[in-house]
Amino acid sequence: MQANSFSGALYLIRGLKLILRPGIRRYVVMPLAINVVVFSLLIGAGASWFHSFVTSLLPGLPAWLDWLVWPIWVVFVFAILLVLFFTFSLVANLIAAPFNSLLAEAVERELRGEDPLSGTSLWQLLRETPAIIFSQLMKMSYTLLRAVPLLILFIIPGINIIAPFLWLIFGAWMLALEYLDYPMGNHGLLFPQQRRRARKHRWLVLGFGGATTALTMIPIVNFLVMPAAVAGATSLWVEQFGDNNSPDNAAKTTKQPSLITP
Repeated sequence: MQANSFSGALYLIRGLKLILRPGIRRYVVMPLAINVVVFSLLIGAGASWFHSFVTSLLPGLPAWLDWLVWPIWVVFVFAILLVLFFTFSLVANLIAAPFNSLLAEAVERELRGEDPLSGTSLWQLLRETPAIIFSQLMKMSYTLLRAVPLLILFIIPGINIIAPFLWLIFGAWMLALEYLDYPMGNHGLLFPQQRRRARKHRWLVLGFGGATTALTMIPIVNFLVMPAAVAGATSLWVEQFGDNNSPDNAAKTTKQPSLITP
C-alpha cells in the first residue's frame, strides 16, 4: 500500500523532468500561461474575500474571546486554501483541456519512442475541443455531487475535525482523475471507464494525486503543476494502465475522438 502510494508520487517528479525535454517544451507554453493567469486571479479574489470576511467577523467577538482570533485564522486559512486550490485546478484544467490533450499526446509519443507529432493540426484540435470539454464537464458534475456533502462536514461540530483530512483524500483522488483523463481520453476512454481503471490502482493513483495536491500549495512551484501532472499522468498511463488488449480499449466509442493516431 505505502510502496504503491510512494511510487505514484514519483510519477509527478518524472513529469517535471519530462516537460523539460526539447520535443515536449513547446506543448507546455499554453497550459503554463493559463495556469499562471487563473491562479493569480483566484488568489487575488480569495485573499480579498478572506480579508473582508475576517474584518467583518472580529468586531462582533466579545473581548474575552480575543484569544480565538489566531485559531480562527488558522482554521479558515486552511479551509480556504483547500477550496481555492481545488477550484483553481477545476477551472484551469477546463480552460486548458485541449492544450493538455496535445501535451499528453506529445509525452506519450516521447515515452513510446515514436515520431514527434505530425498529424495534429489546429483544425483538428478545434474540432475535438467540444468532446474534450464535455468530458471535463462530466468530471465537474461528478466532483460537485461529492464535494458539497464534504464541505457541509466542515460546519458539523465534532465531525469537522476530520473534514480537512477527508477533503485532502478526496482532492487527491479527483486531481489524479483530472490529469489521467488526458492520456486516457486521447485513447477514447470515457470518464466511467477511466474511473474503473483508476480503482484497480487505487493507492498508486492516490499517491500521484497526493503529490500533485502538495505541490499545488507551494508558491511559484504550483505554476508548473498542471503541465508536470499531465506529463506524469501520461507516464503513469503508459507504464501502469496502458493495455491495448483490455476490454475498455476494445469498447472504444466515437463519442470522444482519439488524438492518438493508430
